[in-house]
Amino acid sequence: MSFYTLNRSDVLRENCFRCVHRSGLPVYVLPKKHSSTYALFGTHFGSIDRCFRLDGEETPVELPDGVAHFLEHKMFEDKNGVDAFTRFAQTGASANAYTSYGRTCYLFSCTSAFEQNLEILLDFVTHPYFSAETVRKEQGIIGEEIDMGEDNPNLTVFRNLLDALYVEHPVRRSIVGTRETIARITPELLYRCTDAFYNLRNMELVVCGDVTPEQVQAVCDRVLTEVAPERVVERIFPPEPDTVRTERVDAWMEVAQNLVEIGFKARPQADPVRAMRVSAANEITMQLLFGRSGEFYNRLYERGLVTDRFGANYGQVRNFAYTEIDAVSDRPDELLREVCAEVDRRRETYFPVEDFEIARREAYANNLYSFDSTDETANSFMDFLMNGVDYLRYSELLPTVGYEEARDIFRETVRTDRCAMSVVHPKAERKEKEA
Repeated sequence: MSFYTLNRSDVLRENCFRCVHRSGLPVYVLPKKHSSTYALFGTHFGSIDRCFRLDGEETPVELPDGVAHFLEHKMFEDKNGVDAFTRFAQTGASANAYTSYGRTCYLFSCTSAFEQNLEILLDFVTHPYFSAETVRKEQGIIGEEIDMGEDNPNLTVFRNLLDALYVEHPVRRSIVGTRETIARITPELLYRCTDAFYNLRNMELVVCGDVTPEQVQAVCDRVLTEVAPERVVERIFPPEPDTVRTERVDAWMEVAQNLVEIGFKARPQADPVRAMRVSAANEITMQLLFGRSGEFYNRLYERGLVTDRFGANYGQVRNFAYTEIDAVSDRPDELLREVCAEVDRRRETYFPVEDFEIARREAYANNLYSFDSTDETANSFMDFLMNGVDYLRYSELLPTVGYEEARDIFRETVRTDRCAMSVVHPKAERKEKEA
């Protein structure tokens, strides 16, 4: 295995070295002269992967909600009952993992003993062990996590938004599942998933920090001694209409003020480069439209319609995309009317060219700042990588997004006929109405 330069950005003064290890694992190294080193080991397996078929098999495998997250928890314990967190603690590293809609990642950050820590990471993720006893134990632990999530108003308002926006797509389901769905998880099912999705050819290793490609290669050679088989995994998704499932979802919880999420369902971009341009264009437009320094936010703030918790972003993960607005408001219906009216107004009459140029420069500057941190760099690189594009190219792409292009993309992706709202109200408010 030998590394070659995947990309060099003269603007960022950043290099990325890439190779495909002889085991089949794609490896990316971004050297930085920083005090800490950050490593991410990720698989293209997230909560939306609920139905798949392996090559050579006729019958699809249907998974209960929460399997990817459950598997993330179980990967840390080996057959001897040793937890990987204990191993990392002995080296002084900080370790963690997360499951999102489209991926699962295991990570660590360290200031010393990098090679030892990378050995631990690669070792425990590639040696799964499950038994009926350990699965039952984990079902109890994750069941408590599910209960805590149901009491989390910020999580609830976001989940309810996705449940409103999507009709069939599994993104509308909880990442962690429910107590009922995780009760259906068995060791055999977990092994089926690791066989399909924890194949090294379906994974990515990203390392950012004061390391060399040769150091990473040496560790991979020591730990990854087997060659991953060629496997084709067909991911099966139900057809999803452009329309939203429902225009509004309300919940009542222990909050002081209404938590509001307004979303606009968009069509995902199949081409990765096109998806990156759409993301860049919408990053600029969201700053223009809903930025804290913008006219719209300040007008609403002065009227007391919103607080300083107000922001918007556009996101695409594989085969779903949406724009999300997060706010606190005592008058959510009025806020929705104002947001939709402003969207329609700007779809008709986009922003002045000079304002667009300022917002584009600001988006570019924010992107440059992210490279000051090893963890932000590695996480952003993995995020883009999992969507099939090179993060270093994003900084070079942003200045090339033109005014008319951004305007047309905004008109295409943010439409009020594909809008839904989620509100979490104070529980006391409902009691007063019922009294």
